[in-house]
Amino acid sequence: MGVYRRLCELAVCRKLEIDMKKIALAAALSVAATTAFAGGVVEPVMEPEIVKAATTSSSGGILIPLLLLLVVAAAVSSN
Repeated sequence: MGVYRRLCELAVCRKLEIDMKKIALAAALSVAATTAFAGGVVEPVMEPEIVKAATTSSSGGILIPLLLLLVVAAAVSSN
């Protein structure tokens, strides 16, 4: 009777060992799955495009006053 009891104890221990391995494997897989999806999907960030303003040359700003000065000089010299 002692041998039969001992075999039953070994069978129960073996079943518990297999069950514990399955539980440990399931826990490890669930931890790995949660860390894989922890970040989620993020919308891409678009950087704004930098556009330089068109600048005019410095001669364009002085041209009008020079023409005005020539017209005034012409008017004064004709008198």
